Amino acid sequence: MLGLNPTTSSNAAGRTVRVGLGEVAYRAFVPNPLPPEIPLDLELFTALSGADRALGELSGLGRMIPNPDLLINPFIRKEAVLSSRIEGTQATITELYEFEAEGDSARRSGGSDDVQEVVNYIEAFWYGFKRIDKLPISGRLLREMHDRLLRGVRGREKNPGEFRTTQNWIGPKNCLLKDASYVPPPVEEMVDSIAAFERYLHEPDPALPPLVRLALIHCQFEMIHPFLDGNGRIGRLLVSLLLVDWKLLPLPLLYLSAFFEQDRDLYYGRLLGTSRDGAWREWVLYFLGGVALQARDATERAKRLQDLQQEWRGKVTQARSSALLLKLVDSLFRSPVLTIPRARDLLGVTYPAAKSNVDKLVEAGILQPFREGPTYGRRFWAPDVLSVIGD
Repeated sequence: MLGLNPTTSSNAAGRTVRVGLGEVAYRAFVPNPLPPEIPLDLELFTALSGADRALGELSGLGRMIPNPDLLINPFIRKEAVLSSRIEGTQATITELYEFEAEGDSARRSGGSDDVQEVVNYIEAFWYGFKRIDKLPISGRLLREMHDRLLRGVRGREKNPGEFRTTQNWIGPKNCLLKDASYVPPPVEEMVDSIAAFERYLHEPDPALPPLVRLALIHCQFEMIHPFLDGNGRIGRLLVSLLLVDWKLLPLPLLYLSAFFEQDRDLYYGRLLGTSRDGAWREWVLYFLGGVALQARDATERAKRLQDLQQEWRGKVTQARSSALLLKLVDSLFRSPVLTIPRARDLLGVTYPAAKSNVDKLVEAGILQPFREGPTYGRRFWAPDVLSVIGD
């Protein structure tokens, strides 16, 4: 590569190379192809066993749920909010549901840029989820998801849907390349790294357990950093897709952004420790702990949502027009913020009939007017659902 100085240093994760000459020179990290050598000692085996057990319970619950989309929709929205928050957005899940409840009118008015970034995350996820039956998880699929992630939002000028053709870096806002905390591989090495990454994704007879491989894949993608923007979000989406693609879960029910977001410094520190010190073992232990924690959390929240749904269905079963009320109750688990026009469209009834059914759910204590002020009585919400999901 032009300007690449042969002076390098290396560790178990890759090598650092000097690029350029003189004052404009910088050092970039080129990851080794996966997998590294990671002996499965007792501590790693115990962490893997705990993660497998927690994931197995969540998988079993997912196979038993009669209407799994009632759980998938809240979980992916929470993931979208938290994964985007790691990158600096400030949107809440309540604001996301408000935006969605307004439908086309919200899209016409634009909403906030932060909320639109979260909406794009959801659209990118569903695009990838629907495509994996026809297109293997690959650089092509990741580029297509990336295009949808950055379409019309912050980062839209950074070549959505394309791998980078220039050097990028990670560091404090407005920092120079030479002062970066991490510099991914130069473009030519990045292209080779992506090719090796794809080969590992589809390795026919992998030696390592799936969850360990998943830990390696997420970290490796972040080290390669193939896009100018959006790498963190695409890397976290990749984890959720692979869990389903590898049949570890029947449905996309596990998301790790809540774990990563609760201590971003630790998350970034573990990633950086891998490239800086070759600390693969520490990263894998951290990742497996996150899988176990979030799988147990998802199982507990899923059970609480099921219990709440059964309680509410019991409340409205004896009422007149109970079929319509049941349909409205179930819809609140997909989207716990509701407007009368949305209820009208959902139920296929007139506006007065929709309002009457919404009023019945208010009387039953299931819905509440959203907030005081000019929108009071125009939007309604189910706070108990949002309480279970968390914000």
